[in-house]
Amino acid sequence: MNYTIDRTLKGSSFEDVVVRTKAALSKHGFGVLTEIDVKATMKKKLDVEVDAYLILGACNPHMAYEAMKVEPKVGAMLPCNVIVRAIGAGDVTVSAIDPVASMRAIDNGKLAILAGNVRSMLAEVIAEL
Repeated sequence: MNYTIDRTLKGSSFEDVVVRTKAALSKHGFGVLTEIDVKATMKKKLDVEVDAYLILGACNPHMAYEAMKVEPKVGAMLPCNVIVRAIGAGDVTVSAIDPVASMRAIDNGKLAILAGNVRSMLAEVIAEL
């Protein structure tokens, strides 16, 4: 089962893709609530080297509010994570959670409709990169 919406950008710098991803998220009403630098964390906690890997905790406040109205505990599943990760030399993959896949765990038809709307928004973000 696919659970992410993905795009690989060839010949792009990691930093450029991060900037482009944040701009595309903003354009579609998402703010970035958290940023987790997985590369730095792995180095600090495990003393291992991994390629650049950033987790962006993205939230569209309007859609989050609508989801909370129909399913008050949905906050346990929020925000929508988007990862930016370096793949070898010069390629960067951006992956956004597919909210439809993640919300299947909750039996609520109204929430499923909202998740579909958020999926469309995130797919537009990824396509614009």
